[in-house]
Amino acid sequence: MAEQGDWDGEFDLRWAASAEHKEPSARARMLAARWKENPPDPAPFRADPTPVRGSRRSSWVSTAVVLGCVAAVIVLLGWAQMRSGY
Repeated sequence: MAEQGDWDGEFDLRWAASAEHKEPSARARMLAARWKENPPDPAPFRADPTPVRGSRRSSWVSTAVVLGCVAAVIVLLGWAQMRSGY
């Protein structure tokens, strides 16, 4: 039972959260040291991706493929219905 009390005292999250001074993480310290010497270039929050070349062509190709598949299904269903009618 004494171990349970020691465990709670050692990992008391409320006590840790109420600390006056919180040390930054190792990554934050590393970036702060790096940026003191060489600050990063300004960048937008979400940069637009570079445009893909030929994106208009690929949209037409995909549209043609979809319409071709629909036409093939219609023809296949019509053929199957015609065969079963005899």
